[in-house]
Amino acid sequence: MNLNHIPRKSLPTKEERHKLFGSVKPGPKNKPVEKEKMADLQNLQKDFLFELDAVGITNVKYPILVHSNSEPNIQTSIASFTFTSSIQQESKGTNMSRFMEQLAVYSKNGFHADFSVLKEFAKELADRLGQKDATIELTFPWFYERKGPSSGIAGLNHADLTMKISYNENTGYQASVGMSVLITTLCPCSKEISEYSAHNQRGNVSMEVSLSDTFNEAEVDWKIALLEAAESNASSRLHPILKRPDEKMVTEEAYENPRFVEDMARLVAADLYEMPFVSGFSVTCQNEESIHMHDAIATIRYNKNE
Repeated sequence: MNLNHIPRKSLPTKEERHKLFGSVKPGPKNKPVEKEKMADLQNLQKDFLFELDAVGITNVKYPILVHSNSEPNIQTSIASFTFTSSIQQESKGTNMSRFMEQLAVYSKNGFHADFSVLKEFAKELADRLGQKDATIELTFPWFYERKGPSSGIAGLNHADLTMKISYNENTGYQASVGMSVLITTLCPCSKEISEYSAHNQRGNVSMEVSLSDTFNEAEVDWKIALLEAAESNASSRLHPILKRPDEKMVTEEAYENPRFVEDMARLVAADLYEMPFVSGFSVTCQNEESIHMHDAIATIRYNKNE
């Protein structure tokens, strides 16, 4: 086909095309353009029926810097932020832009995902909003080096983390963390009843931990502590790189350490219970079963202060 003989379309101008699809000319503008003269509906003061527990913004994606005692010691990640504060019954709403203004200030030299930074951020945010409290929560992937048990060849695994700080001018700070990490479990029942072999599955260990008032981030890396609680109690750990000698060691280790989800939940809970910086926790273990259509799940919640 000779494309040179195909007639070209005669299109209307871009302005005419926009008009065709609904664009109109700007109308008269009579409202003030100076901020001081603009109506501020969010700052209206009346009886608005109820106090709100939390108002703010969520699903805010922003780059962060993560510090770790394991390699890589300093890494960049992308966090999803949620910022909230309570609202009194007499206040209509909050000023959403102030949340992002605060984040922009703290991110000029990189937002460091440390509790010292989060505490300072939460208090300043409450002051900026003119409220008695503020909460910041962020979730992000954290990467850690994992070596093959025989070859020593290293690669990066990752777990999903949560950090949360709540500040209240009357009660101070409350801090909590969370981790979701993948592991391998081998079915004890399958191992017991089968003549040979046993089925295994990939499991997910999710932990939510309340930090004690004595928690010191400079003394303990909570990320490594929670990771060890999950992985050391599994049938075996996951690895980014496995050579044949590594695979032999990992599969034999799994066979030697069979685990139900019930076993996993109790063993992880025991490790968290023994950590002095943990005041309370919940553990959920979920296995994506390899010979069933369903998943298996077990959960434990425990408050060390009760």
